[in-house]
Amino acid sequence: MIGLVLAAALQAAPAVGAVVPPPMRFDAHVEQLRRKVGAPGLSIAIVDEGRTVLAKGYGVRRLGAPEKVDADTLFMTGSTGKAFTTAALATLVDAGKLSWDDKVTDRLPGFQMYDPWVTREMTVRDLLVHRSGLGLGQGDLLFVPRSNIPRAEAVRRLRYLKPATSFRSGYAYDNILYMVAGQLIEAVTGQTWEDYVREHVFAPAGMSASTTDGRRFDVPNRAQPHARMNGGLRGTGDQEVLDERDELATSAAPAGGLAISANDMAKWLKLQLAHGALPGGGSLFSEAQHEAMWRPEVIQPLDKAPPGMEVTQPTFQAYALGWEIQDYRGTQIVWHGGAVFGFKTVVVLIPSRNAGFSIALNSEDGELPRGLMYELLDHYLGLRPEPWTERYIAYKQQLVGGALKMLGGVQAKPAGVGPSLPTARYAGTYSDPWYGDIVVTEAADGLRIDFRSTPRMAGRLEHWQYDTFVTRFDDKALEPAYVTFNLDADGKIARVTMKAVSPIADFSWDYHDLLFTPKP
Repeated sequence: MIGLVLAAALQAAPAVGAVVPPPMRFDAHVEQLRRKVGAPGLSIAIVDEGRTVLAKGYGVRRLGAPEKVDADTLFMTGSTGKAFTTAALATLVDAGKLSWDDKVTDRLPGFQMYDPWVTREMTVRDLLVHRSGLGLGQGDLLFVPRSNIPRAEAVRRLRYLKPATSFRSGYAYDNILYMVAGQLIEAVTGQTWEDYVREHVFAPAGMSASTTDGRRFDVPNRAQPHARMNGGLRGTGDQEVLDERDELATSAAPAGGLAISANDMAKWLKLQLAHGALPGGGSLFSEAQHEAMWRPEVIQPLDKAPPGMEVTQPTFQAYALGWEIQDYRGTQIVWHGGAVFGFKTVVVLIPSRNAGFSIALNSEDGELPRGLMYELLDHYLGLRPEPWTERYIAYKQQLVGGALKMLGGVQAKPAGVGPSLPTARYAGTYSDPWYGDIVVTEAADGLRIDFRSTPRMAGRLEHWQYDTFVTRFDDKALEPAYVTFNLDADGKIARVTMKAVSPIADFSWDYHDLLFTPKP
């Protein structure tokens, strides 16, 4: 059975100017899929021709509690918040306070990249389009999973991140340069990013329930984060409630720290489709800035679509200012995905149809929002319905099964060699220029490791093979890492390197970008 919504007759192409409701029996279909996946709750907003045709919640805010998700429930929305940061910058461009092509150093004194030439040439636009030369997710451990490093200090440490490629030579998604954008807003306006977005984006847009900071904890109607962590890899096993106050560091909020309800997201969708025009008159940003934010800037490499989903393969994909621009079966879409611990989100606009939608989930089961995304695209483009969510569920099972098999094979046969040194010789403080310190100590149960820039990121070091150990963190929500001690010719530890254990770990666990050396 492919679901009630997909059993309907083929859709006719929507008439121009006609408001199209959601698919037939959509609520029942979403609820069936939510239960099948085992997701606690969803929040969905759909707009068409300037009207909200759906703003609704499904399921519960927290497993084991009776409170239902509704249209006013706040969900963390991850990197879909990058578009809000660019909108905030657009208001400053309209006000003549900066230009997209201003040099960052002219607006944010002290800003510095690893390469002095890149430092001089980096523009505001460069901060937003993932062409800086940094590697995928490089520097994310400055705020993943949490941090005691303030935003200004994280921005200062950019100078120690060695680039992976040359400047403007290609695309590699990052978060840390959006932190710079947030700090730049503060330098230009004298207001924190949090205050500026709340007062100059949320307020004019009428998004009265949404929050930019920890004030969401004062809102009773908020979704709680959930994840699966006891099945051998993160993403497998039983759904568990996470500590909602133990999320990404607030320093990273300009890259994805907003909490938004379905009702408020509908207002944002309509604002975007109206090119910044506000319903009561006036505009949040001008037509010129709308065009700038949706203009493709950097070509993205195309990943091959999974088997059975070839028609979802775009013919082009590019990054604009806080948005991804691509085609879906011949129609341009403007969209972005978002993920923070315990939440997944997609926000999608179909400019030619004057329609858009958002799907937010309070768990990490990304197959659900991604599948529903394509089902709604088909519906609003008048295309044949396809069981996209069912296909994504099957694909996710295949990926996880393969990763578990791979990991099981590796872990079943480590070399029975090492360690080279007595346990006490591994103890010490080791420093990475951009991350800071780790401290390895000898305890009754063996070695322990403590990542000092990340509160409560500590645990045992269990010998693996040779001079490589595996982290067994006290907090099971943290991705384990292989920790390798490299010895010099005298048998002393010269450096420490790391990599994630899980073959499907999120790219933000950029252990591989760390290089620790002994600290005197």
